[in-house]
Amino acid sequence: MALATPDSLTLDVKRIAAISLDLDDTLWPIWPTIERAERVLHAWLMREAPKTASLLVTPGVLRELREATEKERSDLAHDLSALRRESIRAALKRAGEDPALADPAFDIFFAERQRVELYDDVLPALKWLSERYPLVAISNGNADVNRTGVGRWFRTAFNAREFGSGKPHAPIFRAAAASVGLLPKDVLHVGDDAALDVVGALGAGMQAAWLVRDERPWEHDARPQLIVPNLHALCVALEAGGA
Repeated sequence: MALATPDSLTLDVKRIAAISLDLDDTLWPIWPTIERAERVLHAWLMREAPKTASLLVTPGVLRELREATEKERSDLAHDLSALRRESIRAALKRAGEDPALADPAFDIFFAERQRVELYDDVLPALKWLSERYPLVAISNGNADVNRTGVGRWFRTAFNAREFGSGKPHAPIFRAAAASVGLLPKDVLHVGDDAALDVVGALGAGMQAAWLVRDERPWEHDARPQLIVPNLHALCVALEAGGA
């Protein structure tokens, strides 16, 4: 069931002609995926670039390299793939190993990053939703809807790297709506991040549902039209509102 909050009363279900969905931490938990991908990357580095592998297990080094890369390559702020690749390249250089190994190293990481474990409610909900609405994925991350196994449910997919900017900025939301022939006002966006997903979508003119699987307070002035604990509850709310 949808959480019983005053916000849920403001959702205009009859206006919804499409739904856009965030990916990481909405359809699957992201940190177990990233941690596993980093373990696979480290095992590869142990074989191919052992000095770099040893460097990266030193406490604080990986964070330092990431922060330095983000500062030096601010042009890549919207491209998590490029930032990680360049962080690996910086580690290889510091360790005195071939920086060209950054590309195959990233490929190892990226392939593992696509092996996600969906939340239990996701597949039944995607099936139900896609039978009633065109679905569009909007992500600031570097997951590929097809490689993660959910592509069949989505009409289109947008990520910050390919689009050139990401959430919470309005252009990516507007482009997502336009990709299915709609205006933002006709789309409901669903995501776990209060600022990037909800405030961003509201600012672009969409309705927004905050999917919060844990206990977190709402801390923004603009408020979502719906708060749900999972995608099953979203389907329940949409069915009830459309009756």
